[in-house]
Amino acid sequence: MLVIALGIGMLAVLVSALLGPKKASRAKLMAYESGNDPEHGGVGTGHRFPVHFYLVAMLFIVFDIETAFFFPLAVAYQKLVPFAFWEALTFVALLLVGYYYILKKGVLEWT
Repeated sequence: MLVIALGIGMLAVLVSALLGPKKASRAKLMAYESGNDPEHGGVGTGHRFPVHFYLVAMLFIVFDIETAFFFPLAVAYQKLVPFAFWEALTFVALLLVGYYYILKKGVLEWT
């Protein structure tokens, strides 16, 4: 299965290299830094970088961990003891407390 997966990945890269467009421009070759132009006011020029990008990324990681926690729980739900239900409910309660906190702090407001 590993050989098949690697073969499909290498085939996709090879086909895109052979069939894809090859029109390079200055804008396409320039480094991309979260929507900021690195030559005129990017991260390394002394300007402040908005922290909202990092906060949203951290929130994504938290809710990604939540998904990783709940998937095995959902798969084996019929075989679990009642303690697992209360454990999951406690986890959701903690996430809701964190979500309420970020709403009150205005992290998701892009003004």
